[in-house]
Amino acid sequence: MSGSLPPAFVALLERLEASAWGTMVRETLWGYPIFEILHLVGIATVVGSIAMMDLRLLGRTSWLPVRATASWLLGATWTGFALVVVSGLSLFSAYATSFVENPVFRWKLLLIAIAGINAATFHATAFRGVDGWDANVPTPVAARISGAASLLLWFTILALGRWIAYAE
Repeated sequence: MSGSLPPAFVALLERLEASAWGTMVRETLWGYPIFEILHLVGIATVVGSIAMMDLRLLGRTSWLPVRATASWLLGATWTGFALVVVSGLSLFSAYATSFVENPVFRWKLLLIAIAGINAATFHATAFRGVDGWDANVPTPVAARISGAASLLLWFTILALGRWIAYAE
């Protein structure tokens, strides 16, 4: 695969791996395990908070106001996302060339982008009318579709993340 990547990009990845940070994560006893643990905590926080919101959109907790639920969960989602990004970039720095060559890793990144687009679309469209369906009113179809798509995407992303170690 690296033959199909631009040489300048491959050189950048190799420099990242050879950096003090990439070397520390890869070669110290606790470097990689610590960032894996942080990554898992971040993933649990992100996916857990998103899943709770998605389940609300699907009507599982229709007695909870949508706006209040979203407001309460959004801080956890962003905190977990920040932890996932920092820890994920640290893990990536240790084996950047291998990760970029891994098709499962690329699929994971693509689905994360699609999940982000799904969330942005939901907030730009269906969520704008939340005052009309906030509590004890059936969630609009567009919001339910967004919630179902989000759950499917995030559980697929979780599976792909686990599968990365077994794919080449």
